[in-house]
Amino acid sequence: MLVVFPIGLWIFSLISDFIFLLRGDPAWNDVAFYTMAGGLVGALFAAVPGFIDMFSISDPKVGKMAWNHMLLNLIAVAIFALNFYLRIGNTAGAALPILLSVTGVLFIAVSGWLGGELVYVHGMGVQQRSAAATNRPRR
Repeated sequence: MLVVFPIGLWIFSLISDFIFLLRGDPAWNDVAFYTMAGGLVGALFAAVPGFIDMFSISDPKVGKMAWNHMLLNLIAVAIFALNFYLRIGNTAGAALPILLSVTGVLFIAVSGWLGGELVYVHGMGVQQRSAAATNRPRR
């Protein structure tokens, strides 16, 4: 449930960067900055249940997938944190922050695919239904 916030905010930050490039309106640069900050905060909140779920994994194949998912997420957070830091003093030109945003979004795209595999294929973080609940007739 929590992962939608950093994903959405970071993607919107990238979209805001492109709008800023096309229009030159500094308000879009501010939107990119603040949505990136919100994505960083959201990522910290989303990491807690994910980290807890990692300790419930018994299948080595699923465990390796979870570690790769976590590593990609940590790299994405580091990229967006660097991007955020560079924007504080506005010391970087327009190209580097946008390149970092594109790179970060690519990392979260791959990580999101792995996360989807963990949840929808392997049932990570999903409460299993009882046999009685799954055999009930639908109304």
